[in-house]
Parts: sequence; C-alpha cells; structure tokens
Amino acid sequence: MSEPVQHPTTAEAALPLELAAHALTDALPELLVESSRVAQTVIHGIHGRRKSGPGETFWQFRQFTDGDTRTQIDWRRSGASDHLFIREREWEAAHSVWFWPDVSPSMLFRSSLSPILKRDRALVLMFALGELLARGGERVGILGAMPPRIGRNMIERMALAVANWDKNGEAPSLPPADGPGRHNELILIGDFLEPLDLLGPRLEALGARGVNGHIVQIVDPAEETLPYAGRVEFEPLEAGARVIADRVEGLRDAYAEKFSAHRAAVRDLVQRFGWSFLVHHTDRPAEEALISLFARLSGADADYRQTSASDDAAISAQDANRTQPPRMEVVK
Repeated sequence: MSEPVQHPTTAEAALPLELAAHALTDALPELLVESSRVAQTVIHGIHGRRKSGPGETFWQFRQFTDGDTRTQIDWRRSGASDHLFIREREWEAAHSVWFWPDVSPSMLFRSSLSPILKRDRALVLMFALGELLARGGERVGILGAMPPRIGRNMIERMALAVANWDKNGEAPSLPPADGPGRHNELILIGDFLEPLDLLGPRLEALGARGVNGHIVQIVDPAEETLPYAGRVEFEPLEAGARVIADRVEGLRDAYAEKFSAHRAAVRDLVQRFGWSFLVHHTDRPAEEALISLFARLSGADADYRQTSASDDAAISAQDANRTQPPRMEVVK
C-alpha cells in the first residue's frame, strides 16, 4: 500500500505566495527610479490626439472656409499671405487609458541573456507610460487595482496600487474579462504564453467590448531560441512537472516552430478586432517599447516591433545570433 499523501497546510501553501509578494514590494523602489529615467528619456514624445479640437497646443494653420467665424482668423499669419488662415489647436480632451500587467510567477524568468526579470520590465513600461500619459492630461487606471486617475506623481500611485493588488501574491496570469468599453485604451503587458484555449476566450471577451487594445508581449531572448545544450532540467515557474531533456539541442527547431506558431495565433486573434501587437525582448532598452507605444497611441504607423506573419522569421533570425548561454541547472 502506498504511503498517504501529505498535503501542505494553508499556512505552508501561502508562504511562497507571501514571499513573492514581499519580493515584488522590495523591488518596487528600484523599478520606480528606472521608470522615471525611462519616462524622462522619451518625454518629448508626449502623447497627443493629432486632430483639431479644444486644447491649448498649436497644431496647424488652415485656410478660412465657409462656416468659420472672424474670431478664428489668425491675422498675423493671414497678413503674410493673400489668403485668410485659421489657427487650429490640437484636441487635448482627456480619456481613460487602462493597463493590465502580468505579474504572475511565469513573469519571474530571467536568463543570463537579459539584465532584468520579465515582470520588472513589464512594470517599468507601465509606470513610465502611465506617468507620461498623466502629464499629457490623461486618466490612467489599472484593471482590478486602480480606477482611472488624473494628476501628478502617477508612478508612485501606480506602484502603490500594484503593491496592494494582492497581498497574498496570487496575481492572475490572465486579464479580467470585464474590461473597459468603447472610447477607452487598454494596454496589456505580459508574456501571453498561456494555452490558447484559455487565453483566446479572455482576449475575445475584451475585444468584444469595443475598447482600443494594445498587446505588448514581454519575452526573454532565451525563451525563443532555447540556446542550451546537453542534458538540461527545466523547472516550472507555475503549475506543472519538471522536464528533463537529454539532448535539448535536438528539440530546438521544433520548439522554435511551436513558439512562433503560438505568437502568430495570438497576434492574428487580437488583430481581428483592430488591436496592435508588439514584441519586446528584455535584453533591449525599455525606451524602444515605450516609444513604439506612444506611436500607437498618437496614431502614428511606425512601430519598432509591430509584428506581422512575415516578421516572425526575421525576429527569430535576429534572436538566433544571441549565443551566450543563460543560467540553467544542468543535470549531469
């Protein structure tokens, strides 16, 4: 007869979650400094509507047309021409921008190819972008953690909300299905490596609400290229059994193909309802992803890694050049 299974007590089961929560809290001060630095680096890219409307920032001159009033005429500009010109301002009406960062255990991965955890890079991007949007007059919120707010010191407000999100450390790996609706922006930042039968319905539920969505997939370069050799033991960061591969290099091609296929499926799904999809590798500067997100929010078309089906092969080829082996337990 087999020995009875000893199940952990509630206190024992909660201990790893409590330690994870403390680790996140301890990391926040350093992440705030990094977020402020990244925000200052791209401060000149502050978000704008790029259309005429109520506001104080000059946008463009246009010629006077029927329906315009005399009070709209810019007489100084018109005096230098044979035409009358209207001075238009950029529309600066605030709207709500919602974030959801994945801070689940799967985001605690970092190989030696990267200087930062996936979770920490996701938080840096969210804090920095939230600060810049708040400076531009936007309302910023976090799904499940903070209602939309406007004002100064947004980085500190968001950090406090994340620290209090779940004091037991039980951060979900999927965004909530009940998200914002039309006339809102939603930015989801995570690795999006969950099985498609779980991830797909959640994204479809959010897309059906009509929100303008943006996906930022955070990836450690080793997760794409599997740059290991020999007998390697892989330990799961979330639920699951450990895996031992005798010759891991023999799995590399099949693994890369499956990884690429999963990304393509997620990208195709969200692009069906008009969302953008960007890939950010943690060995690259955070400023790259931040500038690209600003381009999307302001209506520009140039994104540094908005992927299409033809781009995946190019991204994989670039990542294949990263040859430094990451830290991983090797079983002799």
